[in-house]
Amino acid sequence: MNLNYVLQMNEILKDRSNPKILLQSCCAPCSSFCLLTLREVSNITVYYYNPNITDPAEYDLRYEEQKRLINEFNTDLEFKLDKGSQQINFEHECYVNQIDLLDASYEPDLFLESVKGYEDCPERGDRCSICFDLRLRETALKAKELGYDLFATTLTLSPLKNAHIINAIGEKISKEVGIEYLPTDFKKKNGYKESIELSKKYNLYRQDYCGCVFSKN
Repeated sequence: MNLNYVLQMNEILKDRSNPKILLQSCCAPCSSFCLLTLREVSNITVYYYNPNITDPAEYDLRYEEQKRLINEFNTDLEFKLDKGSQQINFEHECYVNQIDLLDASYEPDLFLESVKGYEDCPERGDRCSICFDLRLRETALKAKELGYDLFATTLTLSPLKNAHIINAIGEKISKEVGIEYLPTDFKKKNGYKESIELSKKYNLYRQDYCGCVFSKN
C-alpha cells in the first residue's frame, strides 16, 4: 500500500499551534533529522525507550549520545535543515523550541520475554513488529499519562524498516490507548541521507545493528 505519510503528518500538524509530541527515539543519529524536522512546529520531548537494546553498555552509550545531541541542538538553535530536506513548510508562525528528554525505564527482560518463540525470525519479520509494538505502546501510554497531544517515533527514518508496518502499529495503538498518533516517513526527501550528514557534523556514534542480541548476531 503506497500511503503518503509525509502528507499525513503535514495535514495533522498544519492547523495546530505548537502541539506537544512525545517522540520515541532509538538513537541520536536517527533522531537528528526528526528533531530538526519537528522542532519549529511542535514542542518535542524525546522518550528514549529501547528495551530491545540488550547490551547495557550499548544502551548507555546510545543514551549518552542522545543527551549530547539534544544539548547540541538546544545550543545551536539557529541551525536548520537544507531546504531540499524539509518535510514541513508551513506559512503560519513557527517556533524555535527547546527539546526535552524524558527518562524511560530500561527493561531488556521485558523485550526478551515479549519475543520468546521469535528468536529465529529474520530481520524485518514478526519479531521486529513485536518490538515496534512494545516501544510504541509504552510511548503512547506515557504520552497519555502526561498529557501530550501526540506520540510518534523516529523508527521510520531507517531505510531498513518498513514505514507502513510501523505506522499501522502506531495507528492501532492510538485507538487502543486513546491518544493521537503522528504518522511519519522520515526517510523521505533525503531524510536518511541528511541524518548521516548530521551524524558527521555532530560526530555521533552510529551503531551498525538495531540493538537486540538477535540483530547483533
